[in-house]
Amino acid sequence: MSETELMVDLTDGRTVSVPLAWYPRLAHATPEERGRWRLIGRGEGVHWPDVDEDISIAGLLAGSRSGESQRSLQRWLDARNAKGAQSPAPPP
Repeated sequence: MSETELMVDLTDGRTVSVPLAWYPRLAHATPEERGRWRLIGRGEGVHWPDVDEDISIAGLLAGSRSGESQRSLQRWLDARNAKGAQSPAPPP
């Protein structure tokens, strides 16, 4: 993962790369938070526990962006800020 892209290496040798901005929780996460992830569903997806984000490999391959509403994201950001989490500015 870079500051602007989410990159996932698949077992068949392909690498899928999508804009990090497609997943606002990851875009607002610190590099350390983005670095803490685990595979879920026998490798069918990825989970980031620090930001409560789950992304399926099928969704990545289909080019699906986060389905989270702006209202839900704002509630999450407000709660995160209330806890004092340091969130980097989202990518442009």
